Amino acid sequence: MWFSFLRSRDRFSLVELRYLTDQLTKIQIVNETNTDFVVEALRSIAEILTYGDQHDPSFFEFFMEKQVMGEFVRILRVSKTVTVSVQLLQTMSIMIQNLRNEQAIYYLFSNEYVNYLITYTFDFQHEELLSYYISFLRAVSGKLNKHTISLLLKTENDVVVSFPLYVEGIQFAFHEENMIRTAVRALTLNVYHVGDESVNDYVVSQPHTEYFSKLVSFFQKQCMDLSAMVLNTLKSPSPESGGKLFSAVDGIEDTLYYFSDVISAGIPDIERLVTDHILQHLTLSLLLPSLCSEAVNDISVDPVTSLYLLCCILRIVKIKDLANITAATLFCPVKAFISSSLVKPNSSLAPERPRFGNGHPENGVAEEADQQYSSTEILNEDKESHICKENTTKSTFNNSHITFRETLLQYISEGDDVQAQGSLFVLATLLQTKELEESVLDAFGILPQRKQHKKLLLQSLVGEDSGDEQLFSPKNGSMRDGLSSELDVCLRKLEEQFGVCCSLPGAAMCPRVHRHQVVDALVSLLCRENISAETLWDGGWLLRQLLPYSEAEFNRKHLKILNDSYEKCKNALNQEIKGTWPDLLIRVLLDEWKKCKKVIEAPSPQKEPKSVILQLDRSACNDNTVSESSFTAGEKLCEVVKVFVLLHQLKIFSLGRPLPDQPPIHPPADRSETSRATTAGLDLTVPKPGTEVKLVDAVPCRIAFERGKERNFSFLALSSGVSGWIVLAEESLLKPDHGTVRVTAPLAGCNPRIDEKHPKWLHLRIRPSRLPFLDPTKRGVYEKLKSKGLVDGRWTLAFRDEDSCHDACSMVVDEIDLQCSEVERRLKPLFDLDRNQQDQSNITSAAFSSSTSSG
Repeated sequence: MWFSFLRSRDRFSLVELRYLTDQLTKIQIVNETNTDFVVEALRSIAEILTYGDQHDPSFFEFFMEKQVMGEFVRILRVSKTVTVSVQLLQTMSIMIQNLRNEQAIYYLFSNEYVNYLITYTFDFQHEELLSYYISFLRAVSGKLNKHTISLLLKTENDVVVSFPLYVEGIQFAFHEENMIRTAVRALTLNVYHVGDESVNDYVVSQPHTEYFSKLVSFFQKQCMDLSAMVLNTLKSPSPESGGKLFSAVDGIEDTLYYFSDVISAGIPDIERLVTDHILQHLTLSLLLPSLCSEAVNDISVDPVTSLYLLCCILRIVKIKDLANITAATLFCPVKAFISSSLVKPNSSLAPERPRFGNGHPENGVAEEADQQYSSTEILNEDKESHICKENTTKSTFNNSHITFRETLLQYISEGDDVQAQGSLFVLATLLQTKELEESVLDAFGILPQRKQHKKLLLQSLVGEDSGDEQLFSPKNGSMRDGLSSELDVCLRKLEEQFGVCCSLPGAAMCPRVHRHQVVDALVSLLCRENISAETLWDGGWLLRQLLPYSEAEFNRKHLKILNDSYEKCKNALNQEIKGTWPDLLIRVLLDEWKKCKKVIEAPSPQKEPKSVILQLDRSACNDNTVSESSFTAGEKLCEVVKVFVLLHQLKIFSLGRPLPDQPPIHPPADRSETSRATTAGLDLTVPKPGTEVKLVDAVPCRIAFERGKERNFSFLALSSGVSGWIVLAEESLLKPDHGTVRVTAPLAGCNPRIDEKHPKWLHLRIRPSRLPFLDPTKRGVYEKLKSKGLVDGRWTLAFRDEDSCHDACSMVVDEIDLQCSEVERRLKPLFDLDRNQQDQSNITSAAFSSSTSSG
């Protein structure tokens, strides 16, 4: 028999299919002797049927006539080896995936053969067998439609009582292997999207609804695992921290996108189940309490992770009830979520938090309330504003009457950088969640003015009494005062379905007060010095979204605070002019101006919420860069410029002016005929090695770039516009007083210093000519080098005598002063916002056209 199997025959022929089928029918038991033949026969039959499906329908007709599916089931029963089981599952998967004829699929799914294979007791201790089994289930699910699905069901009185494909598949929904979980999720989605009402009723009936509760529990564990990684990264970061965080975040978002795909099937009961489970087992019991307390029994997440997860759920899981109820929970006091059996307040898990004296956050509206509202509208606002209190005493949370909304604003105004950024992401996510009712956003205090005006205009057009009055009233700040009907409905659902009671005074929830609290928090954020520029840009984006109509919503206190912060930052920028990187300051300013304008005018935030997690490994890693190094100074320069640009653009915005595409700066000045660069005959902005120069004012010196190999040079310090260079040139043997440039280094940041013990020696710090982290392609390399410790170069130049050394040092100082003066001159219009806007535009156009060539 085995010899005849090896005879030469047309592999893709009916004769071959008949031969293989006949040989299989003769096998009574599968053992080690005939296993190879059976495996090869099963594989060949799949190939022949796939070929026949495209070329000759008689192949499958023979397959049905001889009931080969029955032979497959019989072979499985008499097989004693795992290899045959694997091949049979693979054969079935190949056939199901590749057969295009609908009648062929109907045949395969009928006669209970497929259901028999699905429910067969395989030995899943073999990982390979499990993988092929799951692939088989997924292949079957891929062919489901309203006609084929009925072939795999058992019904009684038109009610589905058995669906092996679904039931057996979800048994592996939480397998440790990610590929198996992914395949099972694909299977379930294929089932949900068929749209069969009886199947939909089946999957939402007991005990199958447990799948959704287990799915939320699985997601809850993912959240807690991520939180553990976050805390571990902050405590003891390692090179692997970033990869682990990325993998965990990826897994969490995959699960949420699966939730979203499930909801998109349009099964109302599943949407309700997912909403209830996420709210009850995740949002209400875990995420919100974690913002202000620590759970016991090892059920906890840290506040940063909680903020990120709230954003993800709102962004990805598009359920209207889920979004609105989640937003409504933020109006509830913390005490509504604190149970003695679940959580304990005043824990050490939550990072340090500022303390409020009463149940409502302080804000800067109070001092101007008499101009816009009566004192009763503002309610119990403290007389002292919390804005810009950098030295606020911090303590753990100790007021259970504060709402979660107020906690978010507290994080923004007084939390650390990560807390502030996470809270900004939550507000931005709420603002961009289309499923949220506008009235809920208005009650929260974050409904953009353009949407308010649109709604009020519509109200006035249709004849509503209050619309006309509010639209043209200078006190206009919201669609209505008090609690909105939509929010009221959500709060009732919270109480009735989940037992969460939120009973705040109606006046305390006045949207106008809430709106000013949000603006207060954002303005206070912008004046803080311990917050990164990226976080401030996020705050600037949110502020611009809320207030697109210039200074209309800024009160005098806001304007004063913004102006004070701007003046501080302007002074810091002036210090950078005399710092290490003045030659790159204007270029960085031009780049950051474009980026900031793009960010704050964009329809969505510059980054996704997951960035607050993924950046933790970088911020937590030990920075081995020397604090006095030029690299540290360069990073500081970029931070100062970013903050200054943001405040400057907001200041232009507050003055009601259009934001120009480039900053208003002077164009480069013509080079002086008496400058050293002109005297040296230097025509290029950057002197390249090999360039000929005149050695006027050059000072002879010696330097050794290698141990024991001193070289003689002529030393020059030259500045041209905002550029400046230290030049070491070799004297020309043919031209007196001329030389050839051999070595150059940036003039700025060289910090000239005459050696105290050797007054003929001049020490110079040599920094790079470019900031490596400004190039996105080199950012990763820079981070790796930075972790190992970056240091600047050092030159020690020996001169003939003390006077020569002093002359060289004075030359360096003089040229640096000229360089800094030119930078200062060009930036002068930037610091004068009172000049005519048209004049600024003219200056900007001229400056930008020449910025590329001048550096």
